Amino acid sequence: MVMLSEGQPTNLSTLMVVDAPARWYPVTIAAHCCRGSIEYNGRETFPWRRSRMQAARYNLFVMIQKRYRRIILFFGRMLLSFVAWDLILPRIGFRALSKRTRSERLRQSARAFRQMAVELGGVMIKVGQFLSTRVDVLPDEVINELAGLQDEVPAEVYNEIRKVAESELGEPLQLRFAEFDEVPLAAASLGQVHKARLPAALAEDGTGGAEVVVKIQRPNIELIIATDLAALRTVGRWLHSYKPIRRRADIPALLNEFTRILYEEIDYLAEGRNAETFAWNFRGNRGVRVPKVIWSHTTKRVLTLENVWAIKITEYDEISAAGIRREEVATRLLDTYLQQIFEDGFFHADPHPGNLFVQPLESTDPQGHRDWQLTFVDFGMVGRVPAQMRQGLRELLIGVGTRDTGRVIQAYQMLGVLLPGANLDLLEQATSRVFEHFWGKSMNELQQVSPDQVRQFAVEFRELVYSMPFQIPQDFIFLVRAVGILSGMCTGLDPQFNVWDHLSPFARKLIAEGSGFIWDRIVDEGKILIRSLFGFPGRIDAVLAKIERGEVNVQAPEVNRQLRRIESSMRQVVAAIILVAFLSAGVQFVLSGRYLFGGVLLAGVICCLLWILYLWRRG
Repeated sequence: MVMLSEGQPTNLSTLMVVDAPARWYPVTIAAHCCRGSIEYNGRETFPWRRSRMQAARYNLFVMIQKRYRRIILFFGRMLLSFVAWDLILPRIGFRALSKRTRSERLRQSARAFRQMAVELGGVMIKVGQFLSTRVDVLPDEVINELAGLQDEVPAEVYNEIRKVAESELGEPLQLRFAEFDEVPLAAASLGQVHKARLPAALAEDGTGGAEVVVKIQRPNIELIIATDLAALRTVGRWLHSYKPIRRRADIPALLNEFTRILYEEIDYLAEGRNAETFAWNFRGNRGVRVPKVIWSHTTKRVLTLENVWAIKITEYDEISAAGIRREEVATRLLDTYLQQIFEDGFFHADPHPGNLFVQPLESTDPQGHRDWQLTFVDFGMVGRVPAQMRQGLRELLIGVGTRDTGRVIQAYQMLGVLLPGANLDLLEQATSRVFEHFWGKSMNELQQVSPDQVRQFAVEFRELVYSMPFQIPQDFIFLVRAVGILSGMCTGLDPQFNVWDHLSPFARKLIAEGSGFIWDRIVDEGKILIRSLFGFPGRIDAVLAKIERGEVNVQAPEVNRQLRRIESSMRQVVAAIILVAFLSAGVQFVLSGRYLFGGVLLAGVICCLLWILYLWRRG
């Protein structure tokens, strides 16, 4: 149920019907946009009576309807623009035009998304914050436009926030806190944070008079999330209809996982428990700090924490001015995530700059550098790494750290990231070549790799590049997101940051820790070998029987693929010739005033264009 300001429940629904379990959706939506009606307490109400409560419900309905349509239209325009400029035009001879205008088009798209995200808030802000941290992947045009989203989320009106807090805590804020700052300390996509001070009467648990921060959810945030997710599901269906994407990612499953995590994020009781779990995992590390949860002032929609506000991790000049080396911050940040992912199996999944602080201390280390703490806040979005995935990730890290290509391929298989039928030998060769050319380079050096070197690699392994035999398991979505943000953040702190220097020692540590289990692995491998030896004669008999029956087929997949590609290309050439002929004749007829024949021929041009697109998609 959604509680409006008067406190009465409203049962709403629109196009936001989803397939995930109902327990993930605290909001039940029941509005029928196409008829402009809303069901309230089981009875359809239209037209509206002019009462204050009904007007509020109607305004809320109109808001979610407009919000949904705006998100859909935005992504629809972006997809159409991409198809036209980056898929169609390069195929019909306008590759140079597409390349020349790409930078400005990216800038305009990022600017439009930023404007929409700031105005709408909700899930759109989270998408923009993730994109804005990918300095290692996305072009500068996108990064520069979206960077402001980290601090540009508009705050909610204080009176609305106060009503939510007082409804949750059960009494006015002036009775629960000695002081409460009406101006928010920070505003996020799902809630905002206010500074406050606890009353001295709480001295018995050691928190009396302490400075705290109070995190309060935005009004109607559950309905806003449901609307945004419904729009993203529609966009996801569009993407899922494109075969190259569908082969590599189960978009509906990824969105279901994203939905589950988002609804966990707006449960502040769960967030408090996550913070305590994280603090326990780092209990012996003085370099990491986690705020204490004040449970007496915490509910599902209000979270009160110890105030640990400090220097934001992207305030590079302030970090340096405090006598703290930025490269040390990048190193400690990476080390904490290596522990979270590979040892604890429990990680902070939203490490954007607003959730990480650097706290200078009064003491110094033996080298005379100032001591400091890396502070984590906002544990609403956390990820858990199952034991099997953790083992696969450990194998991958060890393989990369020791440059063992066979182990890397084995890790891919354990993690389930390879498509069925992937050419493992070719993939291992490509991995070996990547190690030869790129292993040991810093992030800045990797960004400076010449296009010719990348092009040479693509030509050498064109079959692998063409097929791209990778898929995205749904359990990976938040791990990949966190690692992506982390990569960009470490590069921002230290442009010369070399991830290989840190992965190799950690990989050796994992190998040393796993040496105690070597005999178990030998026994397991021995059992597999014995089973294979006993089954070998039967397999030989089966093969010989197939040969005698003439059932053995020799396949040459690369030759077949090349023939299909040539055949498709020839059909496209024929279609293009017919298109040009129709276009030339149609223009001539129109210029001579014979509009009927000209119109028929120009319609044929459209048919030819659709034929070319169909052949291109099949090819």
